[in-house]
Amino acid sequence: MAQQIQAFSITAPGFYGLNTQDSSLDLASGFALIANNCVIDQYGRVGARKGWAKVNTSLNSDLSTNDIGSIGEVVTSAAVSYTICAGNNKLYKLSSTSLVTLTYGGGGTAPTITANNWQMVSLAGALYLFQSGHDPLVFDPSLSTTTYRRISELTGYAGTAQLANTALSAYGRLWTADVSSDKVTVQWCDTKLANKWSTGTAGTLDTTTVWPKGGDVIVALGAHNGFLFIFGKNNILVYQGATTPSTMTLQDVITGIGCISRDSLAYTGSDLIFLSSTGVRSVLRTIQEKSMPLRDLSKNVRNDLIYAVSGEDVTTIKSTYSSLDGFYLLTFPLLKQCYCFDLKAQLQDGSSRVTIWDSIEPKSLLTKQDGTVYIGKSGYLATYSGYNDNTSTYRFQYFTNHTDLGAPSVTSILKRLSVVVIGGNNQYLTMKWGYDFTGNYQSQNVKIASNQIAYYNVAEYNTNEYSNGIAMSTLKCYPNGSGKVVQTGYEADINGYSLSIQKIEIQAKNGKIL
Repeated sequence: MAQQIQAFSITAPGFYGLNTQDSSLDLASGFALIANNCVIDQYGRVGARKGWAKVNTSLNSDLSTNDIGSIGEVVTSAAVSYTICAGNNKLYKLSSTSLVTLTYGGGGTAPTITANNWQMVSLAGALYLFQSGHDPLVFDPSLSTTTYRRISELTGYAGTAQLANTALSAYGRLWTADVSSDKVTVQWCDTKLANKWSTGTAGTLDTTTVWPKGGDVIVALGAHNGFLFIFGKNNILVYQGATTPSTMTLQDVITGIGCISRDSLAYTGSDLIFLSSTGVRSVLRTIQEKSMPLRDLSKNVRNDLIYAVSGEDVTTIKSTYSSLDGFYLLTFPLLKQCYCFDLKAQLQDGSSRVTIWDSIEPKSLLTKQDGTVYIGKSGYLATYSGYNDNTSTYRFQYFTNHTDLGAPSVTSILKRLSVVVIGGNNQYLTMKWGYDFTGNYQSQNVKIASNQIAYYNVAEYNTNEYSNGIAMSTLKCYPNGSGKVVQTGYEADINGYSLSIQKIEIQAKNGKIL
């Protein structure tokens, strides 16, 4: 008697994101073992990320093909936005589709710029730039839209602004720290007056006696809900009442968890996300869960992430948070990987759904106030948009975890793979399958035809999960071979159209008993 064919469905492919940390056989079907150039789409399934498109249509001769190392934005009281970026030891302003070199306008000798790792923060309609070993600079459109100057060259300058490496704009003032000769003092300016560092409500805070376990050094500064967060490499100081810094008090000390990269810190509007030595953390969640310090947003990819960090210069690690896309991006330039943490919904254990982008390679990142995500590239400022990388295709890859299809003591003979996809047009989806952890995949290319679209809520997919009119295709292939453990994968070259995997159905019959 012939064996009956059985069907196994994955109704939320990749919903939980990557999991390279746990045993793949024990994973829920929603996890992925590979998720390259993917995001979790609006339907909660794995789909292709967007690409990048040039903003400046031609090279600036001063920048040439050098990397854009940092990006900042300032919005004036008249709601005019200016985007400033740095590269090749110069500063540039985005003007329509061109990068225009800013010149020095301070009236004296121009400052010497030897690096492009500025931290740019805005206050009262001006943009302030801080970088280790450099004079703090300011771009103030009310003074000039084509030049920059030192903060010390502002009219009425009083006191001495730190040659700081980290800066924060919060509660109506600038906060700075991390000077090459002093990594424990926080300084702040007078309210809305970045030229006043010794008068009014300006002041300093010496953290030397506050750090636990022999001390720490300041790496980054953050703010939320009236608190000032001072991030050391291994600890975090939390000061309450920072809206009036002269009377703020130490509210909490988080020991054993710190920030190792200044530009990994991103504010989500309700939380602060940062890179620690043991993974990506949430400040507020960390405060709430001090008794469980190993919980983190990167729990499911922790070892891979820590390995990635070990090969990087932490000063070049960049991040951004996009509320429109609902993700936190963390990029590793040397490894040429970007980790995407989906923050739209957390997993049950408090971690985030994670995917990896291996071909977009940001050198710097910024999310503007209007929600546009800017990417610094070599010679170009780019937006995260469209579904090409600068008119070129990029490879989307999603592989399921390994599964025994519910029969651990019986081999499975695959008969058909059926995949429901949204998007794509006149392109191939490569469907792969392999057995018993060999990594030796077989494959078939199945074409997503032009204008050959099925619709949910009709025919075989009669469900109310989606509304009518969502373009879908059902792709099928007929695999061969058998094994005790099965893994399937799906790849495509993204060529200008979005693509996501909505449902997978595996038809198989039982083989021999092992």
